Amino acid sequence: MIAEIIAAGSEMLTPFRQDTNSLYLTAGLNDIGISVGFKTIVGDSLEHLTGAARNALLRADIVIFSGGLGPTEDDLTREAAAAALGLTLHRDNEIITNLHKRFAERRIPMPPNNAKQADILEGAVLLANANGSAPGQFLETTFEGKRRIVVLLPGPPRELKPLFDSLVKPKLAAAMPPSFLARRELRMALIPESTVDSRTSPIYKQYADVETTILATAGEIQLHFICAKPTLEEAKARVNAVAEAIEHEMQDDIFSSQGESLEEVVLLMLGMRHLTLAAAESCTGGLLSERLTAIAGSSRYFLGGAVVYSDALKTSFAGVPPEIIEREGPVSDAVARALAEGIRQRTGASIGVSITGIAGPGPGTGADVGKPIGLVYIGIADADGTQVKELRLPGDRERIRWWAAQHALEQLRRQML
Repeated sequence: MIAEIIAAGSEMLTPFRQDTNSLYLTAGLNDIGISVGFKTIVGDSLEHLTGAARNALLRADIVIFSGGLGPTEDDLTREAAAAALGLTLHRDNEIITNLHKRFAERRIPMPPNNAKQADILEGAVLLANANGSAPGQFLETTFEGKRRIVVLLPGPPRELKPLFDSLVKPKLAAAMPPSFLARRELRMALIPESTVDSRTSPIYKQYADVETTILATAGEIQLHFICAKPTLEEAKARVNAVAEAIEHEMQDDIFSSQGESLEEVVLLMLGMRHLTLAAAESCTGGLLSERLTAIAGSSRYFLGGAVVYSDALKTSFAGVPPEIIEREGPVSDAVARALAEGIRQRTGASIGVSITGIAGPGPGTGADVGKPIGLVYIGIADADGTQVKELRLPGDRERIRWWAAQHALEQLRRQML
């Protein structure tokens, strides 16, 4: 079954507010085997909301509104849902009584416009809202001959979440055939999205019952697989089948088969091999170390290191001979090699990793004059020797720094393979 979420509110069409409710609702719907096919944000216009509701009813089995159930003139969800369905609204006297009691407890008179919160869709079941004045509504109906479920929920998260969890999810689960969603995720680093798709699409297209999504993030490609089946075992079997077929094709290009981050995988591999790591970073300014230490338990395998921005600290903290810096420049193969070897020796780590480069916004200066923005060297030193990789990274300062750290992690992973 497919659901559509309609978030009502002009404020979410500005740069200042975000629709976070739909993320929560999506996770809850997925828990009971319902896929979200569409999400729509609509401003406070009866015409626009009614049109969005009609479109949703045409293409989705379940339509969930969030917001627009308040007492003001721009709260129009009830009216729009009624217009789209061709239903009437009736005013519930019990809700009116409860609203008056609510205001009386606060010792203020109830404004007349609050009465619209008691307007209920014909045939709807009320969803009592213990955290606010606007009740939700749950309606099983038909639209153009097709069975539909319509849910109206208040917008404030502290009201929406408990209403959805305690009342809506059980009703939806009881109203639909048993269905379970299974997921798998594969991750690859530093491979173009088009390359991944050209190699994997002939495989995942054979699994029509598995929804496959390719996501490109900074230095990483993710393949997400989702399948719904009457039993969880069936769903898991299908996502595992397509994931295993793609693992066979991509092999060592895949660094994670269960959604782990690249830094998590590097730390796991260090632990499995009883190795320790130290880092000497220049252009990344500690970004590599920050990513590693963000993982709980990283101190068992990541000893630490140094941010060696100045030439003097490259010498005093990582033992780089000054004459190498003067002759080759701080952004060079030789300095990257010396940094990796020096930090390994100074800390006693099994592996030393170094990053030195020109992140911008200006090109190299001093001994590095003439060297371009984006030139980066990554060194890795271990008991078997030292390897240095030269990179030419495009983009602004932030992008170059992130990609440099990503390359360092991926180089560490591949070396430990």
